Amino acid sequence: MMTHRLILIGCLLLCPAAWASAQQQVVTLAEALRLSERVQPDVVRASAAIRTAGAQKRSAWGSFLPTVSVNSSANEFYTEGEPRLDPVTGQITGGNTSNRSLSTGLSASLDLFTGFRRGADLRAARAGEEAADASFIDARFQQALTTTSQFLDALASAQLVRVRESSVRRAEEQLKVSVAKLRTGSATRSDSLRSLVTLGSARLDLLTTQTDLAAAEANLARLIGLNGRVRAADDSAFYAVLPALDTQALRVEAETKSPRVQSAAAEASAARATVSAARSAYWPTLALSGNTNWSGSQSNDYNFLNQSQLSLGLRWELFDRFDRELGIAQREADRDVAEATAADVRRGVQADLELRLAELDAARSRIEITRTSVVAAGEDLRVQQERYRLGASTIVDVLTSQEALNQAEVDVVNARFDYLRAKAQLEALIGRKL
Repeated sequence: MMTHRLILIGCLLLCPAAWASAQQQVVTLAEALRLSERVQPDVVRASAAIRTAGAQKRSAWGSFLPTVSVNSSANEFYTEGEPRLDPVTGQITGGNTSNRSLSTGLSASLDLFTGFRRGADLRAARAGEEAADASFIDARFQQALTTTSQFLDALASAQLVRVRESSVRRAEEQLKVSVAKLRTGSATRSDSLRSLVTLGSARLDLLTTQTDLAAAEANLARLIGLNGRVRAADDSAFYAVLPALDTQALRVEAETKSPRVQSAAAEASAARATVSAARSAYWPTLALSGNTNWSGSQSNDYNFLNQSQLSLGLRWELFDRFDRELGIAQREADRDVAEATAADVRRGVQADLELRLAELDAARSRIEITRTSVVAAGEDLRVQQERYRLGASTIVDVLTSQEALNQAEVDVVNARFDYLRAKAQLEALIGRKL
């Protein structure tokens, strides 16, 4: 057992890549999605917008309540002067006098009528909260799409590395066969040279794919808030092909339940409410206010006296140099833009849905085609290698079949992950898992 451990440690020391792979963290797709929601600014910003919208709604409700305030003060008065004779008592009083006083009071005010502004503000706050909720859901799905795409890129790159490694092994074996036939005189030097060139090309492709893998894993680590590289954990459930989808039901669902559509519709509703709030400036406002105050001073032995006041005020802005009209015009312009944006988002979702459905169908077909191509290319290469061994075909035929198999294996990986990406984009569009 100790010998085996020493051998393993020696191999890791001699192979830095193996050591790095052993130390590399592995994450599942569910873990990657959960971690990315914690650290990505768009999701954090959308979550903060929900809290802000909730505070705005609470503030809109609070405008129906009275405002209450308490005040208190303490003062000291000092008067400087010469001593003088009190004409009543006949005594001499000091010229420098001081007096302390205390006061405290309670005041409250309540808006009785605001020209329907409070109701419009409350409707706008509710619509804003709905928009924030929809935007948060949309941000989560968009972030899930970004993270899933990066996760799939890392997973696809890892599989392509294995495909390229298989290509290198086949090229190495073919080079050995060509060299052996050259030594026996049954092949020309050109065969071994062509095999060597093919091996070099396969190694270059492997290096490029390994670089792509490093970039994909580093970007995945950044998305989930980690440093270095993170390896994507494979799962056989990824490659299950969905049955035929009900496209008509998906179109209806996308038009009504898509997070993008809901967010844009809520923002348009909020914009309409702000127009009503701006028009409230044409109405008068009516407010009720009252206050009570207690005050006492040193001169009357701090006997607190009460003073109360109750008032009803009406204010009507008859002319404000067209400031109201300017505010209404600006709010109406914002409303028109929001409504046009909501309609455009609805059309854009439908257009994206058609594209994603077409991509999903095309990817499903490519998976079947490429699987068949891999089987056919593998059999073709086996036949060509046997014919080359018997001298019935040339090295060009073997290398052509070998390259066809290499490309077919790459195509099947790309087709599989094109399907997964199209599925993820469709899920982000409709706001649920398929």
